Formats: sequence, structure tokens, C-alpha cells
Amino acid sequence: MKDGIVYLVGAGPGDPKLITVYGLECIQKADVIAYDRLVNPKLLEYAKKDAELVYCGKLPGKHHLIQDEIHTLLVEKAQEGKIVTRLKGGDPFVFGRGAEEAEILKNHGIAYEIVPGITAGIAAPAYAGIPVTHRDFATSFALVTGHGREEKGQDFLNWPALATGIDTVAFYMSVGNIAYISKKLIENGRKATTPVAVIEWGTTEQQRTITGQLAEIASIIEREGYHNPSMIVVGDVVNVREKIQWFEEQGLAFSER
Repeated sequence: MKDGIVYLVGAGPGDPKLITVYGLECIQKADVIAYDRLVNPKLLEYAKKDAELVYCGKLPGKHHLIQDEIHTLLVEKAQEGKIVTRLKGGDPFVFGRGAEEAEILKNHGIAYEIVPGITAGIAAPAYAGIPVTHRDFATSFALVTGHGREEKGQDFLNWPALATGIDTVAFYMSVGNIAYISKKLIENGRKATTPVAVIEWGTTEQQRTITGQLAEIASIIEREGYHNPSMIVVGDVVNVREKIQWFEEQGLAFSER
């Protein structure tokens, strides 16, 4: 039997209309769809009626399937000759373990393709009216994970570079670590008054945004009850939101778009 193929697809940041045309095609033709927690379930409505849907969601400390089991699933289903779409929130190569999965497939001689997606670090701020770059405020930006491999602890980041060398820093899944992040940025030279935005459930109808200064954002998050999934954006570009916020201000419902 000829092996099938695996498509490592970025589903985008939450709004189902933000998936790419090719990504949608990969959903429509798949025999098996292995999807993550942050994939909008509306995208699964495009799957074939007889497609096998496998939930691979992860929460901190609670994984429906551990990563090794996901690797095994992708390999076994492809070896059965099936078309497999591995559907990931955002982009598969931005904190999505897409490279790890591609390497496993390569080692087993399985054909695969990478289908990029729109990452939340750009899309969520855009929906909140915050450009990650702006010729008056920011000519550089960084996408940073708020947590790394546990054995590396929290000090795996180059804090001096992030604090003073990058204009805009977007932190993924960092609500639980924001007090530590703020402390390290300020200790390494970032102004305590630097504007910060927190965007919860960005690009979805549940989106909400709060802003504040770096020194106080942790207490604001606690007071307002923000949780993951959230993007935290640090930099002067946050102030642009006052002029061009649109998604929340217009109260757009998905049915109207």
C-alpha cells in the first residue's frame, strides 16, 4: 500500500475566515483531521462526512494526547494510505511544534507539506487596532513564548535584548507569567511606563482587550479576570489603539461579516 500524505496546516488565530485558501482545501480533502484546542470548530464543518476527527488538544498539565502519541498517530494514519491534515491554531511553525512533527514524518519517509497560517501575535493585535510595526513607533518586533520547556525554567529568554533591543514584543500564553515577565523587562531596561495590551480570545466574538503600563499590567489582569488564550503586546504601538481600534468598537458579529 502506498503511504498517504500529511498536511501540517495553520488554522489561523481564531476567526474561521482567516484560514488560507489552501488550508481550507486540506481540510476538505482529508481522511483524518488531527486538530488542536484553539482551532475554531466551525472549520471542522468543512470536513468530509466520513472524515475521522481526532482531538489533540492541550491544556497546561493536561494533554488529551501527548506529543509522542500525536507523532505516532500521524505516521500510522499516513502509512495506511490516508490523507491526514494536522490542524493547528495560528501557524504550525510559530510555537506549534510543526518542525518536530515534520522531522518525525521525514524520518519515517512520509510525504508532508507545510501550510502556513496567520499567527495570533500579529492578528490579535490587528483586531485590537494595534499594529506590531509603525514607522513612528516601531521598526522591529519579536514573537516570544511566555513559557519554554520546563527543564529550562523561565530564564531561557534573552531579557536584555527583549527589553532594549526590540520595539514591540508579543508574548504568547503569558498571562500566568506576566508578573515575572514585567519584572524582568523592567530590570533589564524597559521603562515601567511602557504601554501594554492584553488581548483575550483575539479575532473571535469573545475578544476583549485591556491596556495599561508595564509596571501595573499584572494587577490589571488579575483584577479584570483575563485568562489564556491571550496575547500580551508590549511597546509604544499599543497607544495607536486609541485611534484605530475597530473590531470591538464596531461590535461586529461574525454573522454580519
